[in-house]
Amino acid sequence: MDYEIDATLVKNLSFGSFTLLDVREPWEFQTAQIEGSKHIPMGDIPSRAHQELDPDEHIVVICHHGVRSLSVTNWLRQQGFDKAQSMRGGIDAWSRQIDPKVPLY
Repeated sequence: MDYEIDATLVKNLSFGSFTLLDVREPWEFQTAQIEGSKHIPMGDIPSRAHQELDPDEHIVVICHHGVRSLSVTNWLRQQGFDKAQSMRGGIDAWSRQIDPKVPLY
């Protein structure tokens, strides 16, 4: 499984078949979010991942542009979350390509 996934592929996944994990800061999450996403800020991932995420689930990690989410995806993979992927381009790509109602910032 690739480390990155395109926003259009994420859109085509059926909700419930994966966890959409938003690792942005709280103010960013309040500014713009994808409905149904789970919010755990990047700095909290090491202390919360093993309690709040299922290592057997497909996890799609998002941030603003895809840099932080790729970093979190790499960490999750090292921890045994083998189905973790980063959404290429982040929520910015989602806003531009998928859902223009999600604010750009």
